[in-house]
Amino acid sequence: MSGSGLVSLRDVSFAYEEGPPVFTGLDFEVREGRALALLGRNGSGKTTLMRLLSGGLRPHGGELLLSGRAVRHDRKGLTVLRSTVQLVVQDPDDQLFAASVGQDVSFGPLNLGLPDAEVRARVAEALEALDIAALADRPTHLLSYGQRKRTAIAGAVAMRPRVLILDEPTAGLDPDGQERLLATLDGLRAGGTTVVMATHDVDLALRWADDAALLTPSGAHTGPVAAMLSRRDLLTAAGLFLRAHGVRTDGDAGPRTPEELAALAALPEYGDRRRG
Repeated sequence: MSGSGLVSLRDVSFAYEEGPPVFTGLDFEVREGRALALLGRNGSGKTTLMRLLSGGLRPHGGELLLSGRAVRHDRKGLTVLRSTVQLVVQDPDDQLFAASVGQDVSFGPLNLGLPDAEVRARVAEALEALDIAALADRPTHLLSYGQRKRTAIAGAVAMRPRVLILDEPTAGLDPDGQERLLATLDGLRAGGTTVVMATHDVDLALRWADDAALLTPSGAHTGPVAAMLSRRDLLTAAGLFLRAHGVRTDGDAGPRTPEELAALAALPEYGDRRRG
């Protein structure tokens, strides 16, 4: 893969209290400028991995690295990390708490101690990027589900992170809402933000991501998306299935090589199929 390691885990182990290990000796890297889809069955550790990368959880062993330097899990170290890496959880109601959209989006920049003018500029920029500038004064409790999703993402974008980690961002959205959100993410990527998306939708990963990381009982397997999604063994181990244009990873029909999958992902009608 091209690019450089921006945030990574090195030899990381983690377990919840009185639970079995979630990860043992995990090495994982988010490469700058690459859209990464994080895939795995429920309970595979996707949420844990995202929280380790964003500093919400502390490894029991190993290190979290930011641009090659170990992150200290103290106030100063986490402040630096969260100015670079932002996590948006799956349910926006777990993240929104302010009375209005503008107030909610301003929370992070205000906590950085930025001047009022800078906070206002960041909020305006984030609202515009998520196409919700008209909702700045709208009470958060009056927002639709899709609008709440966008507001939660805008709050992260206002921090101007280099890495934006999204947990199932398209879940619960209708097809039009999904496409609008993906277009927004494409705009953020074009502006230099590295996006990591956890998803159960393997077809979405194929057409959206540059790289895919599959979480299996044997660990995390990362590489170019077409190459990874051609690995029937890994897809089976991860409990995932790809059904696009007759491609069935659980049967004998359909192309399976990286080149064939990459060609499918590039077809205009493949995108049209996903939108419909």
